[in-house]
Amino acid sequence: MKLKNRLMAATVAANAVAMSAQAADVGIHIGIGVPVAPPPVIYEPPPPPPPAYGYVWIPGYWGWHGDNYVWIRGRYAYGRPGYAWAPDRWERRGDRWYHVSGDWRRDHHSKGKGRGHGKGRD
Repeated sequence: MKLKNRLMAATVAANAVAMSAQAADVGIHIGIGVPVAPPPVIYEPPPPPPPAYGYVWIPGYWGWHGDNYVWIRGRYAYGRPGYAWAPDRWERRGDRWYHVSGDWRRDHHSKGKGRGHGKGRD
């Protein structure tokens, strides 16, 4: 009986871990339009040097917080071979502005090297 309870507890724990790992991979994006255009992008030169080989500079962007724009500073991230970083941006749709999150896009010119925009590339 004790063995059965232990197996059941282990199964429940394993399922909980698996479900939390799955939940971490799922992203929900709710696009709420902003009636005010974002300020001009701030150029931030990447601080030299990159933290390690293969890291690329991800430029900063304007985020929306509460009722105004806030600057989200740029950062280094580990590059993905064959991909380039497409920066965060704002798109106008009708009379509102919508944030489009940055992401990695296939880079057909890199020949397998991870690249990002801006200086400090690998």
